[in-house]
Amino acid sequence: MKITVAAIGRLKEAYLVAAEAEYTKRLRPYCTLKVDEHDSEAALLKSLPTSAHLYAFDERGEPLTSQQFAELLAAEASHGGGAPIVFAIGGADGHSDELRKRAKKLIAFGRLTIAHRLVRILVLEQLYRGFKILKGEPYHRD
Repeated sequence: MKITVAAIGRLKEAYLVAAEAEYTKRLRPYCTLKVDEHDSEAALLKSLPTSAHLYAFDERGEPLTSQQFAELLAAEASHGGGAPIVFAIGGADGHSDELRKRAKKLIAFGRLTIAHRLVRILVLEQLYRGFKILKGEPYHRD
């Protein structure tokens, strides 16, 4: 499965860069992961393949459990037709209406406001957790 995490902005803090590297390493056995950094949402939208299945992390989205997120990954693996999967993370101002309309689903990490740099790490962690759940491997609730 090919997954892209498309984010507005760059990680500058060493501890976040280290966390991203750790989860990127952990995800290697489960998917082909690419993290794309964009200067603007317009650039992010322009980079999207027309066939991409886009999921946007947005405060207006649906809160999912980790199990539901894993089921989303499983559905993409079995019914996605090999389309690229893109998880979009907005900048400080969130996503535009255009991106939200393009998305298959809006996903929220609850109703809290979370810095977009931290959301990036949370998305990677949930991808890892989701694959571990699907494989029945220890990590979830250990």
